Amino acid sequence: MGARPDITAWRPGVEGIAEVFHAHFADHAYPMHTHDAWTLLIVDEGAVRYDLDRHEHGAPRSVVTLLPPHVPHNGGPASPGGFRKRVLYLDTTQLGTDLVGRAVGRPVLRDPRLRHRVDQLHRTLMHPGDELEAQSRLALVAERLARHLRDEPAAPRTSDRRVAYALRDLLDEHVVAGLALREAAERLHCHHTHLVRAFSREFGLAPHQYLTGRRVDLARRLLLGGMRAPEVATSTGFYDQSHFSRHFKRVVGTSPGHYARTGAAPPPVS
Repeated sequence: MGARPDITAWRPGVEGIAEVFHAHFADHAYPMHTHDAWTLLIVDEGAVRYDLDRHEHGAPRSVVTLLPPHVPHNGGPASPGGFRKRVLYLDTTQLGTDLVGRAVGRPVLRDPRLRHRVDQLHRTLMHPGDELEAQSRLALVAERLARHLRDEPAAPRTSDRRVAYALRDLLDEHVVAGLALREAAERLHCHHTHLVRAFSREFGLAPHQYLTGRRVDLARRLLLGGMRAPEVATSTGFYDQSHFSRHFKRVVGTSPGHYARTGAAPPPVS
C-alpha cells in the first residue's frame, strides 16, 4: 500500500480562481483526464512528469506549468520520494480559450519572476480577508501568462497619475468596507491590471498595502482611545482578530494588545 497523500483543497473568495489545491504525493499517478479550467502548477519538492497532447513533459521546481482546459493530460512522480505541488485552477475569465492552442505546445514556462508571483499568490490565498491583495496578485499573474502565450514583450513602464490618484480616493472612501479590484476598475473605466501597475508606480506600494496601512492607522487611534482589540478588528474592516493581529504586527512591529497597553499611561518624566 502506498503512502497516504497529504492534500489540502479549498475554493477561495477570489473571482477567477475556481480552486486551490496543495498536495504531496509519494507514489500517486494521475490517469488521463481533463479540467474545464486552466491548471497553473508549481512544484516545491521533487518533479512531475506528464503527457499532454501525446507529448511527454516534465515539471521541476524551477518552472511554471500551465495546462489548458479540455485537453487530456496525466501526471506522476518523476523522481524518488514523489512530489509536492501547488495548483491554481483559473477560469477562462483570466485566460481566454483562444490561447488553448498556444498553451498545448508550450506548457512549460521558464520565468523565475512569474514563479515568484505565483508563490506569493498562493501564500496570500491561505489567509482569509486578503481578497484585495489576492486580486491584485492574480491580475499580474494572468497578465504575465497571457504575454508568454502571445509572445508579447514586457508591458511598457507607463504611468497614469490620474488613475492612481482616483484609485487612492476610492480606497480612502472604502477603508472599512473594502473594495474589490474589478469594481474599482469598472468605476474608473480602466483595466484592473493597469490599475495595480499605475498605483504601484505612482505611490511605491500596491493598492492592498495602502488599504491595510489606512486600516492599521485607524486601528491605532481606536486602541489608544480604549476600544478592545476584538472590536477594533471589526471596526476597521479586518476579516477577524487573527487577520487584524497579523497585519497590525507586520506594520507596527508589536501586537494590538501590547500597543494598547503602552497608551494606558503617559511615559514617566525624566
